[in-house]
Amino acid sequence: MLLTIPKSEFKERQQKFFNKLSEENCDGAIIFAVTDIFYLTGFHFHSTERPMGVLVDPDHKVHLFVPALEHTHAEEYAVIDHVHSYPEYPGIKHPMEYLKEVLQKFGFEGKTIGYDSLGYGSPMGYSGPSVDQFLEVKEFVSLKGIIEKLRFVKSANEIELIKESCRWGNLAHRLLQKYTKAGLSEIEITSKASTEATMAMIETLGPNYKPHGRTAYAIFRGQIGPESAFPHAVTQNVIMSKGDTLVTGAAADVFGYHSELERTMFVEEVSKDQEKYFNQMYEAQDVAFSAIKPGATYSSVEEKVQQYFKEEGITHLTQHHTGHNIGLLGHEAPFFDLGDHTVMEPGMVVTVEPGIYVKGLGGFRHSDTVLITENGIEMLTYYPRDLNSLIC
Repeated sequence: MLLTIPKSEFKERQQKFFNKLSEENCDGAIIFAVTDIFYLTGFHFHSTERPMGVLVDPDHKVHLFVPALEHTHAEEYAVIDHVHSYPEYPGIKHPMEYLKEVLQKFGFEGKTIGYDSLGYGSPMGYSGPSVDQFLEVKEFVSLKGIIEKLRFVKSANEIELIKESCRWGNLAHRLLQKYTKAGLSEIEITSKASTEATMAMIETLGPNYKPHGRTAYAIFRGQIGPESAFPHAVTQNVIMSKGDTLVTGAAADVFGYHSELERTMFVEEVSKDQEKYFNQMYEAQDVAFSAIKPGATYSSVEEKVQQYFKEEGITHLTQHHTGHNIGLLGHEAPFFDLGDHTVMEPGMVVTVEPGIYVKGLGGFRHSDTVLITENGIEMLTYYPRDLNSLIC
């Protein structure tokens, strides 16, 4: 059972990144993005006010620049050549002064250097100079989006980790539906289902399992009754009532990899209006499934879904695009959106989630995680989609 990305794959990712640097005529690179650092090195950490980054020097050696409290952690877990650290931030000497010394020592000055951001950023109170304020180089070249594009097509190992995520999301959702009853609160139901699924997960997978994110969970996210008409509602601790429309979510992270399973459910009974909108949502998702294939564009999928909504006269009840890529982040590019003309390729993993939102009645959205294959799609999530299976 695969539960991690092997060291050899991180080395392969780094080589692909080196090739991209050569294509951009860059001698080295400075990367601050948390997800991209993990993708390149396998180092999972908490991003705070303390700056961290990956440096690729002109000899294509990979360095991690971290606060001292992460030094041993980085040496043990990161697939890199060197670790450099600095004392606590904020301190007498700013971390960027230490970074300048590392960059000078390893030959970054006077070279063409790629970057994803010229400075470290954090919502936790960090402030400091950008790299171009203290490093003399030949030229700075933006690499924004380069590593994200490397993440578009998933490896066989990544796909296995996403499949493992789907399995535990399926269990969490099964428990969520089992415990959903009129008169119970949202938090009571989700806590019980998530805890039980997590315990089963860690007992089954054993000590080698590392979530690098959330363990198994199942949620309503506040999408209960009329509140489900808000696509991204927040937890309200609502008490379930007979006839409520529910929009759910369930997943588990496995070595940082996500999946997405969402279902529209109903408490005890379904009205004619609820059934009508449920069936339209269901058919819209089928339209999307049929349109996904290698060689087609992401926008073409959205066009077909939007055409279906137009034919049904319900375009005014839609509020978001049909889906997105998924992997190390819950939402990744490309997107099933009219403005995204990226061509689909085998190995891309996407969510398919067209939604209908009716004020006063609720939201209607399934989301499934789907692998694009040589011939079409493989459904990675497998929870029942039909109406009768989703009445609690």
